[in-house]
Amino acid sequence: MLFHTMTYLVQFCHIFLCCFCIFALLSVFLFSLSWAGQDGIKQLKRLHQIPCSRCAYFTGDYNLKCTVRPCEALTESAICCRDFEPRSAPQPISKSKKNVPSFSLHSR
Repeated sequence: MLFHTMTYLVQFCHIFLCCFCIFALLSVFLFSLSWAGQDGIKQLKRLHQIPCSRCAYFTGDYNLKCTVRPCEALTESAICCRDFEPRSAPQPISKSKKNVPSFSLHSR
């Protein structure tokens, strides 16, 4: 009788310990997920403060993004740019196409 009682007690403790561990791991996972989400939102808000796309010196070209400070363009260091000049009218950013003669492999 004592053996069965001890076995039951050990099984109960084992089940309780497993449930506690699952609850603890789930809590840590949800906390870290919440923390990462808040950190991501904070970083995204900071990146939206970069004024380069609204600047008069911004070219929109991949090779030369800014004519005044090309190394700082579109980075976090451009948030407090001293040379920021608001663009008078918003211009869409588009890829510049060079005048390249087109040719066809098939003759007409």
